[in-house]
Amino acid sequence: MIRDQALAISGLLTEKIGGPSVGPYQPEGLWNDIVERGQEYRLSSGEDLYRRSLYTFWKRTRPAPAMITFDSSTRETHIVTPTRTNTPLQALNLMNDVTYIEAARALGERTLQQGRATNASVKKNVSYMYRMAASRVPSEEVQSILINAFEGYLAEYQADRARALELVNEGESERDETLDIAQLAAYQMVASLILNLDGTISRD
Repeated sequence: MIRDQALAISGLLTEKIGGPSVGPYQPEGLWNDIVERGQEYRLSSGEDLYRRSLYTFWKRTRPAPAMITFDSSTRETHIVTPTRTNTPLQALNLMNDVTYIEAARALGERTLQQGRATNASVKKNVSYMYRMAASRVPSEEVQSILINAFEGYLAEYQADRARALELVNEGESERDETLDIAQLAAYQMVASLILNLDGTISRD
């Protein structure tokens, strides 16, 4: 649900119902040490890459690491009530997994495109991202933190545009090349912060 939510917030989610299993992003060499010779994990492409996690191909001997990190059942036994944990590995996954890096970039793009149409300020843009993720308006304190983060990232990426370009090119989806890469990278990092908030990933 957390992955699906990130994809939905960013606008990347494919809402097609039914069909064969798909292969979303997974660590390279995931099956190398446990499968029969000749088998390998196949990364899906196009809209299949962004289908709901329900459709992810499941191999019981090597389940999807991100799903296990977020307490998914291993499918070995019947589970009535799912386990609930809160670990550093979950935060690291949300910050570093290509799924969430790409979702953050797409949310940054969505924000800039919407903001460009209305000539929105940074304050309005970060408020828009927060509302998309947490379904509520950010407090003044939270808004101030996000704006300060944006300004810091913007200065950093304006000084190192090559690094900004590397960041915004993560993932298979095409980016909007009409957007300034330093500005997009800065909004992408703020979006990553928002996607990692307790208010985004946890049910109150």
